[in-house]
Amino acid sequence: MRNTAIVWVMTTTAVLVMLAIMGAMNFPFNWVFYLTVIGQIMVIYMVYKVLTDNYTTEKTFEDFYEDHPIDP
Repeated sequence: MRNTAIVWVMTTTAVLVMLAIMGAMNFPFNWVFYLTVIGQIMVIYMVYKVLTDNYTTEKTFEDFYEDHPIDP
């Protein structure tokens, strides 16, 4: 992912975590409701940005995980 896609992932995650905290702290209903609607729109746009990102790699399934190589 390029920077634009990862920024959307982090921003959307932060908004939804903030929404969960606001819901647990009994914030006014209208704040929680509007933030929920905004969060849902952000999730849809985030998925679109990640799926349409022009990202290529040379890695294959044979490479497995970079931090835990498979020894033959």
